[in-house]
Amino acid sequence: MATAHVFIATSLDGFIARPDGDIDWLLQRDDQTEDHGYSDFIADKDVIVMGRGSYEKVLTFDTWFYDRPVVVLSEQLADSPVPEALKGKLRFSNHSPRDVMEELARQGMRRVYVDGGQLVQSFLRDELVADMVITTVPVLIGSGRPLFGGLQRDVDLKLLSSRCFPSGLVQSTYRLAP
Repeated sequence: MATAHVFIATSLDGFIARPDGDIDWLLQRDDQTEDHGYSDFIADKDVIVMGRGSYEKVLTFDTWFYDRPVVVLSEQLADSPVPEALKGKLRFSNHSPRDVMEELARQGMRRVYVDGGQLVQSFLRDELVADMVITTVPVLIGSGRPLFGGLQRDVDLKLLSSRCFPSGLVQSTYRLAP
């Protein structure tokens, strides 16, 4: 089976975006001179699975910066054509998290980067996440799209490491307890 891994940023009050999906609060505080470990994180990932919200946000950027295949899990987009500029780089799927992980494993994919708040929540509910790198941005935005939602049970985590950056960002890496 493939394993799912999370690398994501939140406001101090736990939101990954404003209610309308805006992430200006994050982009304004992202110091490009700091290495937040994304390159090391992505180096051993075979594929990226993201939700529709993340996909739609990434489309607003000037550049498609992913160098791994991308699967967008979305019932709404499942039958949509892939934009011409992204053919061969991504595909849409309406599979469940468990089904997409099994499909990716059959294709030889072993380590999967999971991106997007609702998608991370779904993968957590299905007990598919192996570890999470969560970067906390020192800002309170008051409301928005939460990283974590309702769960049927507690999810025990083991803190593997934590580090702070000169910009004030704090990054913690957790492994999910079996």
